[in-house]
Amino acid sequence: MSLKQSLNRLRKKIADSPRVNRAVEGMFAAYVRFAFKTSRFERTGCDELDACLARGEAVITTVWHQRLILGPYMVNAPKGTRVVSLTSAARAGRLAGQILVRLGWETIPMSSHQRHVTLSREVLKRHREGCSLGVVPDGPRGPARVASTVPLIWARSTGARVFTLAFAQKRVLRLPTWDKQMLPLPFSRGIITCQEWTDAVPRKPTEDETEALRLSLQRSLDEITDAADAALGKPSENPNLAE
Repeated sequence: MSLKQSLNRLRKKIADSPRVNRAVEGMFAAYVRFAFKTSRFERTGCDELDACLARGEAVITTVWHQRLILGPYMVNAPKGTRVVSLTSAARAGRLAGQILVRLGWETIPMSSHQRHVTLSREVLKRHREGCSLGVVPDGPRGPARVASTVPLIWARSTGARVFTLAFAQKRVLRLPTWDKQMLPLPFSRGIITCQEWTDAVPRKPTEDETEALRLSLQRSLDEITDAADAALGKPSENPNLAE
């Protein structure tokens, strides 16, 4: 066996180690918690979302994958409120999911081999139990800031209100991922902002209606994300504007 093969086997063994994964999850979660608590974040446009959660109403929240890591702090649910996020069952998705769990959310891993009906039953079961649902429309593999129809499916199935969220920060750390994942930095200034997406989703939308709704949700997410950046004097990071 070559040295390269040996190193690859060792790397995979480490990556698959539950003990290593727990340590990495713990470090990431502790870092995000520290970075948020030592920074000064302003919340704007969140009153209606906060009111829904305060009275126990289950909602759907959406955020671009690039800014997912602060999801639990953006939603800012009251103690005892359950929020479940759909995450990838792949290794990176499991890691991200467990970080969210350590920050107070629940997760439902989505496998490409999982039957759609099984996933639907689990999501609807959580919704009936009062769980709000966190969805990343461009996750888990992109393209960045191109919405899928997944939020529309759950909005139609649950009848829950849909909110788009974003955060921006003066200084952030970028990960070398397909969407340049943003990690907050300590001792910085940031903004968390939100708006409700109010388009009605028909029970049986046509293909044209589905595409129009998808684009509408995408625009809402782009607007709120660009507004967060603009509030800190930063340019839009929408990769689709250059096309």
